[in-house]
Amino acid sequence: MQEHTQGTVPDIRHTMVFKAPIQKVWDTVSTSEGIAAWFMPNDFQPVLGYEFTLNADQFGISHCKVTELDPPNRLAFSWGQDWQVSFDLKDLEGKTEFTLIHSGWEAGKLTEFNMPHEAVRERMNQGWGSIILEKLAKVIDA
Repeated sequence: MQEHTQGTVPDIRHTMVFKAPIQKVWDTVSTSEGIAAWFMPNDFQPVLGYEFTLNADQFGISHCKVTELDPPNRLAFSWGQDWQVSFDLKDLEGKTEFTLIHSGWEAGKLTEFNMPHEAVRERMNQGWGSIILEKLAKVIDA
Protein backbone atom coordinates (compact mmCIF):
# COMPACT_ATOMS: atom_id res chain seq x y z
CA MET A 1 0.00 0.00 0.00
CA GLN A 2 1.37 3.39 -0.99
CA GLU A 3 1.59 6.17 1.51
CA HIS A 4 0.03 9.52 0.68
CA THR A 5 2.52 12.29 1.20
CA GLN A 6 1.45 15.84 1.78
CA GLY A 7 2.36 17.95 -1.17
CA THR A 8 1.01 20.24 -3.77
CA VAL A 9 -0.85 19.11 -6.82
CA PRO A 10 -0.45 21.29 -9.93
CA ASP A 11 -2.84 24.18 -10.44
CA ILE A 12 -5.50 23.86 -13.10
CA ARG A 13 -4.69 26.36 -15.82
CA HIS A 14 -6.63 27.06 -19.02
CA THR A 15 -5.91 29.87 -21.49
CA MET A 16 -8.02 30.86 -24.45
CA VAL A 17 -8.11 33.83 -26.81
CA PHE A 18 -11.56 35.28 -27.52
CA LYS A 19 -12.34 37.41 -30.57
CA ALA A 20 -13.96 40.03 -28.36
CA PRO A 21 -12.81 43.23 -26.65
CA ILE A 22 -11.54 42.93 -23.07
CA GLN A 23 -14.53 44.84 -21.63
CA LYS A 24 -17.02 42.32 -23.09
CA VAL A 25 -15.04 39.39 -21.67
CA TRP A 26 -14.66 41.19 -18.32
CA ASP A 27 -18.41 41.83 -18.10
CA THR A 28 -19.04 38.12 -18.75
CA VAL A 29 -16.65 36.86 -16.04
CA SER A 30 -17.12 39.57 -13.39
CA THR A 31 -20.89 40.00 -13.02
CA SER A 32 -23.45 37.75 -11.37
CA GLU A 33 -25.49 37.48 -14.58
CA GLY A 34 -22.40 36.82 -16.67
CA ILE A 35 -21.08 34.11 -14.35
CA ALA A 36 -24.53 32.46 -14.18
CA ALA A 37 -24.70 32.34 -17.98
CA TRP A 38 -21.61 30.14 -18.33
CA PHE A 39 -20.72 28.74 -14.91
CA MET A 40 -23.09 28.51 -11.93
CA PRO A 41 -25.98 30.37 -10.30
CA ASN A 42 -24.51 32.83 -7.79
CA ASP A 43 -24.95 36.03 -5.82
CA PHE A 44 -21.57 37.49 -6.80
CA GLN A 45 -20.80 41.20 -6.68
CA PRO A 46 -17.55 42.68 -8.02
CA VAL A 47 -16.48 44.16 -4.69
CA LEU A 48 -13.18 43.37 -2.96
CA GLY A 49 -13.86 41.27 0.17
CA TYR A 50 -17.46 40.52 -0.90
CA GLU A 51 -18.68 37.12 0.30
CA PHE A 52 -20.88 35.26 -2.14
CA THR A 53 -22.13 31.77 -2.92
CA LEU A 54 -21.96 29.50 -5.95
CA ASN A 55 -24.71 26.93 -6.37
CA ALA A 56 -22.77 23.79 -7.31
CA ASP A 57 -25.95 21.74 -7.82
CA GLN A 58 -25.29 18.20 -6.52
CA PHE A 59 -22.37 19.48 -4.39
CA GLY A 60 -24.54 22.14 -2.77
CA ILE A 61 -23.75 25.76 -1.98
CA SER A 62 -20.11 26.84 -1.96
CA HIS A 63 -19.01 29.87 0.02
CA CYS A 64 -16.65 32.22 -1.78
CA LYS A 65 -14.96 35.58 -1.21
CA VAL A 66 -13.54 38.11 -3.67
CA THR A 67 -9.81 38.32 -2.87
CA GLU A 68 -8.53 40.40 -5.81
CA LEU A 69 -10.27 42.83 -8.12
CA ASP A 70 -8.44 44.77 -10.83
CA PRO A 71 -10.94 45.62 -13.61
CA PRO A 72 -10.74 44.67 -16.44
CA ASN A 73 -7.59 42.58 -15.91
CA ARG A 74 -7.94 40.30 -12.88
CA LEU A 75 -10.55 38.80 -10.59
CA ALA A 76 -9.70 36.24 -7.92
CA PHE A 77 -11.82 34.57 -5.27
CA SER A 78 -11.60 31.87 -2.65
CA TRP A 79 -13.91 28.93 -3.30
CA GLY A 80 -14.92 26.75 -0.37
CA GLN A 81 -12.32 25.81 2.23
CA ASP A 82 -9.33 25.11 0.01
CA TRP A 83 -9.44 26.65 -3.43
CA GLN A 84 -8.52 29.89 -5.14
CA VAL A 85 -9.79 30.75 -8.62
CA SER A 86 -8.50 33.62 -10.72
CA PHE A 87 -9.50 35.05 -14.08
CA ASP A 88 -6.69 36.96 -15.81
CA LEU A 89 -7.52 39.00 -18.90
CA LYS A 90 -5.05 40.55 -21.33
CA ASP A 91 -5.99 43.01 -24.08
CA LEU A 92 -4.73 41.85 -27.47
CA GLU A 93 -5.93 44.80 -29.58
CA GLY A 94 -9.57 43.83 -30.03
CA LYS A 95 -9.12 40.25 -28.84
CA THR A 96 -8.77 39.08 -25.26
CA GLU A 97 -6.53 36.42 -23.77
CA PHE A 98 -8.36 34.79 -20.86
CA THR A 99 -6.53 32.61 -18.34
CA LEU A 100 -8.26 30.69 -15.58
CA ILE A 101 -6.18 29.36 -12.69
CA HIS A 102 -7.73 27.07 -10.06
CA SER A 103 -5.28 26.45 -7.22
CA GLY A 104 -5.24 25.07 -3.69
CA TRP A 105 -4.87 21.36 -4.45
CA GLU A 106 -2.98 19.15 -1.97
CA ALA A 107 -2.00 15.51 -2.25
CA GLY A 108 -3.66 13.31 0.35
CA LYS A 109 -6.18 15.97 1.39
CA LEU A 110 -9.96 15.56 1.26
CA THR A 111 -12.32 18.24 0.02
CA GLU A 112 -15.10 19.57 2.22
CA PHE A 113 -17.39 17.04 0.49
CA ASN A 114 -15.01 14.23 1.52
CA MET A 115 -13.35 13.36 -1.80
CA PRO A 116 -9.60 13.23 -2.49
CA HIS A 117 -8.19 16.42 -3.97
CA GLU A 118 -6.43 14.49 -6.75
CA ALA A 119 -9.67 12.90 -8.00
CA VAL A 120 -11.63 16.14 -7.81
CA ARG A 121 -8.81 18.03 -9.54
CA GLU A 122 -8.96 15.70 -12.54
CA ARG A 123 -12.71 16.11 -12.84
CA MET A 124 -12.51 19.86 -12.36
CA ASN A 125 -9.70 20.18 -14.92
CA GLN A 126 -11.87 18.49 -17.55
CA GLY A 127 -14.91 20.48 -16.45
CA TRP A 128 -13.14 23.83 -16.65
CA GLY A 129 -11.81 22.91 -20.08
CA SER A 130 -15.24 22.18 -21.47
CA ILE A 131 -16.91 25.08 -19.63
CA ILE A 132 -14.40 27.61 -20.92
CA LEU A 133 -14.05 26.21 -24.41
CA GLU A 134 -17.78 25.71 -24.94
CA LYS A 135 -20.08 27.64 -22.61
CA LEU A 136 -17.98 30.76 -22.00
CA ALA A 137 -17.02 30.98 -25.68
CA LYS A 138 -20.70 30.78 -26.72
CA VAL A 139 -21.72 33.52 -24.29
CA ILE A 140 -18.88 35.82 -25.40
CA ASP A 141 -19.43 35.17 -29.10
CA ALA A 142 -23.21 35.70 -28.85
